[in-house]
Amino acid sequence: MARTIKVALAGAGAFGIKHLDGITKIDGVEVVSLVSRDLDKTRKVADKYGIAHVTTDLSASLALPEVEAVILCTPTQMHAAQAMACLRAGKHVQVEIPMADKLADAQALVALAQQTGKIAMCGHTRRFNPSHQYVHQRVMRREFNIQQMDVQTYFFRRTNMNALGEPRSWTDHLLWHHAAHTVDLFAYQANSPVVEAHAMQGPIHPTLGIAMDMSIQLKAANGAICTLSLSFNNDGPFGTYFRYIGDTATYLARYDDLFNGKDEPIDVSKVDVSMNGIELQDREFFAAIREGREPNASVAQVLPCYQVLHQLEQQLKK
Repeated sequence: MARTIKVALAGAGAFGIKHLDGITKIDGVEVVSLVSRDLDKTRKVADKYGIAHVTTDLSASLALPEVEAVILCTPTQMHAAQAMACLRAGKHVQVEIPMADKLADAQALVALAQQTGKIAMCGHTRRFNPSHQYVHQRVMRREFNIQQMDVQTYFFRRTNMNALGEPRSWTDHLLWHHAAHTVDLFAYQANSPVVEAHAMQGPIHPTLGIAMDMSIQLKAANGAICTLSLSFNNDGPFGTYFRYIGDTATYLARYDDLFNGKDEPIDVSKVDVSMNGIELQDREFFAAIREGREPNASVAQVLPCYQVLHQLEQQLKK
């Protein structure tokens, strides 16, 4: 029987709980330490999932010799520094998207991962959602080539609240967080690197200090194009909706569901072992640790996305 991989998870908020739920379905993995800023709330989550060690200090979890791997679901601004701390402590790490909010930090993380030889992965969940996997498999079998992707990422988020309706300690960002999903997915699905990128943004929010609306255009080396619209001002419906327009079909991806261009459902339940993208990315992380290989969505693989985000940020500053 394979050894149990013992894990520390940092961030007991909405996304951390999604990872905890996913891990309960994966054999041979045990979360042994939970880290978050509010000790009482963290204890309640830990009790629910049977996690013995609770702390507000990531370094306390990293000091546990039994911890082999760490999953980071902490605020964006902490991702790069915490991921590098995990690597320096000799732990494998999966950091939630984005792996950094500055290109230099993303580059430093990739360099450190290569230096330490540890598994370092970023949670680009769209690569793992069965609806997008279905399209990717058709692309890789040369049955479908993307001509255009149209993507809408819409929320109503004019205050710092998380997905559970609780106050956040940090400010979310359309470019460095939400656009990262689509910039990476477009290159991955087109199977071609982004060679041209343009962006426009709306007014800056007077208290949050971020643009609440943004439009991005991308072009891949193979000629495929992508148009991405993002908003924190949209009063429903919420979420991200994808339209793949190709040479042999059109696909509409809505959350975990996939439809053809006539809005007829496509069964993607057999694409992978689960319909839960978070669970699937966690499965990939732990499989890569066991097999000693680079995971899909390694920090090195997704670095080109952050190079594009940096380019777009420089445009928006002009």
